Amino acid sequence: MHPKNLSIKNFTYQLPEDKIAFHPLAERASSKLLVYKNGTITESVYRSLADFIPEDSLLIFNNTKVVEARLIFQKDSGGVIEIFCLEPHEQYPDITTAMMQPEKVLWKCLIGGASKWKHGQVLEKKINDLNLQCRFVEKRTDCFIVEISWNTNLSFAEVLHKAGAIPLPPYIKRKAETEDSERYQTVYAKFDGSVAAPTAGLHFTLAIFEELRKKNIQTDFVTLHVGAGTFKPVKAEVMEAHEMHAEFIEVTKETIKHLLDNLDKTIVTIGTTSLRTIESLYWLGVQSLESGVRSQDPIAIGLEVTQWEPYETDLKNVSADMALNSLLEWLEKNKADKLVTKTQIIIAPGYKPKIAKALITNFHQPHSTLLLLVAALIGDDWRRVYDFALQNDFRFLSYGDGSLLFF
Repeated sequence: MHPKNLSIKNFTYQLPEDKIAFHPLAERASSKLLVYKNGTITESVYRSLADFIPEDSLLIFNNTKVVEARLIFQKDSGGVIEIFCLEPHEQYPDITTAMMQPEKVLWKCLIGGASKWKHGQVLEKKINDLNLQCRFVEKRTDCFIVEISWNTNLSFAEVLHKAGAIPLPPYIKRKAETEDSERYQTVYAKFDGSVAAPTAGLHFTLAIFEELRKKNIQTDFVTLHVGAGTFKPVKAEVMEAHEMHAEFIEVTKETIKHLLDNLDKTIVTIGTTSLRTIESLYWLGVQSLESGVRSQDPIAIGLEVTQWEPYETDLKNVSADMALNSLLEWLEKNKADKLVTKTQIIIAPGYKPKIAKALITNFHQPHSTLLLLVAALIGDDWRRVYDFALQNDFRFLSYGDGSLLFF
């Protein structure tokens, strides 16, 4: 069955509020770890992760960095307006370029208290020597366009760091605290751009990386900047009516080569974002094979993954080896060191992974595309996994415990 015809009501479960983690544990590595392999479920903790990963495996992490995307302004009248910076305006080629802009940016935003903000009115906020101004530019169907300007030569990423707050998930109904600025960030976060953490990585510590290294387990990094759409529940009765959010990905030529060299090994993705990124590489490779594209700008020529493409393309029997080699050839022809594009891929039952062989991930919300992704990988056993976690006091969602799923 085509995933378009799936009914989301078949992918839900009862999640009591007392199972949701509203704060992180004192130690990252003390989070529980559920291991699912060959239909068997066992319980452990993250600090023992290396015991469950085969030697010579390759672990792929998402090194995006959460930005302080919430800006709070108080008007002279006392009214509060909150601006949630979602992603850059389409005039920028990618998030990294937009984040490095000095003096002024155009940004797609959500606005709390929008009715209090008149078109063209300038909001102002002063923090020490930083004078930040926001001007309402345009209202769109799903967001507002806001011009954000400031009086120093800081980059926009630095401005957010000074003036913004960490955007906790919507179900954590509390203000961001001091601990969140450190704990809602992976220890390997590098590139500014996400408005939500790649939460599977929150459990990792330098000590865990050292244990992996001792076992000759390799690691590498991709970048997918997580958008607010990751929390978007599926409200449509069937998946065809749900539009998957598109997100920027960046992958270096070296990482693609590393994947290519390890296709016969166990490639483990840390988080659904890493999985969606490396599976997208396969489909981008198929596209480059199919069209023989030459242009240097992948987005301009349509070298990006749309929602239903994996289920509707005519080229379904291309090997991962062929797809990744084709993508490398495309990069080399264009003298590019990395691929920067967007993916809208939805991984749902009916999808067969092309590159990944295991996933480390947290426990996800009912009625979510992330739950569909888990069901695509381990079939109906997702119910057994979630029942086990609920019955054995695992903590759920972003600050919760996690699972290692082999498929």
